Amino acid sequence: MKKLNYLILLFLVSAFSFANVSPKEKEALIALYNSTNGKDWNSAWDINASENTWYGVKIENNQIVELSLQFNNLDGNLPQEIGDLVNLRKINLGFNKLKGKLPTSISNLKELISLELFMNSFEGNIPTELGQLKKLENLKLYSNQFSGEIPNSLMQLTNLKELLLGSNFLTGTIPHEIYELAQLQKLSLMDNKLEGEIPVEIAQLKNLEELILSSNQFTGDLPFEFMSLAKLNTIMLSDNKLNEDYVSISGKNPPSLMQLNQIQSATATMDIEKE
Repeated sequence: MKKLNYLILLFLVSAFSFANVSPKEKEALIALYNSTNGKDWNSAWDINASENTWYGVKIENNQIVELSLQFNNLDGNLPQEIGDLVNLRKINLGFNKLKGKLPTSISNLKELISLELFMNSFEGNIPTELGQLKKLENLKLYSNQFSGEIPNSLMQLTNLKELLLGSNFLTGTIPHEIYELAQLQKLSLMDNKLEGEIPVEIAQLKNLEELILSSNQFTGDLPFEFMSLAKLNTIMLSDNKLNEDYVSISGKNPPSLMQLNQIQSATATMDIEKE
């Protein structure tokens, strides 16, 4: 009897250890593999083996919860099936060769906390559907080829802590509704084609630590209200069309937001040492 109980326990442990994800999720992973030239990945999958062995795939309770394939030579488009991975909490596909438009099915990923697609060649508009990902805390789309305006729907992501959209081809203005991102700590929109005045509503982001708006076409003045941003330790505004030139400040305890007239280099940087 003891031997039988041991065998039953061993079977249950083995079944749990090698349990499979749902067929729909597995098919979504295979679609990703096929659409991004999986056979040439730096760390390729053996699609005949268990999903537990697949590089960059984290599984909990038979559900795929993380996809971390950065620096892995993914080359191609994201398939619509990516939206079938409904239990994902984190996606990191940075530093690859992904291109094309982001599939709107990504809005199905309601559990997503972090979406990192930086350093690729995605193009087209940033999907408005991203505004449906209410749990999102990190959105990193920098260094792609996105165009069009910043979707107002992103201002509905009230849990967002990092919004990094720099080095794209974004146009238009910063939405005034940005004050709704009350948890925001890092905002980078550098190296785009954004214009208009820097909205004073940014001064309501009391948790803001980094504000990087350099290399755009912003006009007007830096709102005086920004002086109330007590946690702000990095601000970069150079290479715009502002009425004044501003020094870029980076440090843990900057004395204030400093303004210079006719500075020799618009990209001058002052490093404030930690006190």
